[in-house]
Amino acid sequence: MNYKAEIMDEKAIDRALIRISHEIVERNKGIENLVLIGIMRRGVPLANRLARYIERIEGKRPPIGSLDITLYRDDLTTKLEQPIVKKRDIGVDVIGKIVVLVDDVIYTGRTVRAAMDAVIDLGRPKSIQLAELIDRGHRELPIRPDYVGKNVPTSKSEIVSVMLEEVDNVNKVIINE
Repeated sequence: MNYKAEIMDEKAIDRALIRISHEIVERNKGIENLVLIGIMRRGVPLANRLARYIERIEGKRPPIGSLDITLYRDDLTTKLEQPIVKKRDIGVDVIGKIVVLVDDVIYTGRTVRAAMDAVIDLGRPKSIQLAELIDRGHRELPIRPDYVGKNVPTSKSEIVSVMLEEVDNVNKVIINE
């Protein structure tokens, strides 16, 4: 892989998450019955950051869960395998709740589809929304995020890497080829 460009630095990531937090609160008219569920791995720290920003806005932190989906990386290889949900205990109740799934990059939509199936298996939420830090396009399924930090048109040969302090000891988003 060859480094191509840095498309977001720490401040840009924070600005995007603050904006998404405001959009979530505004769209849902507050945070009553709101649950954030981070898709592992980097969706979990992003969900935690969103919860912190929402707490600053609303004075209360929404519940946060995590969903462990192992992806046979169809965005990195030629295999077009389906994502596998490894763990169904997400740590929060979803029945009747407004569930906001949080992830770092949306590409084909397969991870999100698997995450939605897993959430629905746990009970019927009032609604499911999707927050993504990066939307890189190339969807294979009819899935569109409700909240996007940055739209980044990419070629299929490019790889968008989100690096977060909690996982990678740095906050930035880069493109590699």
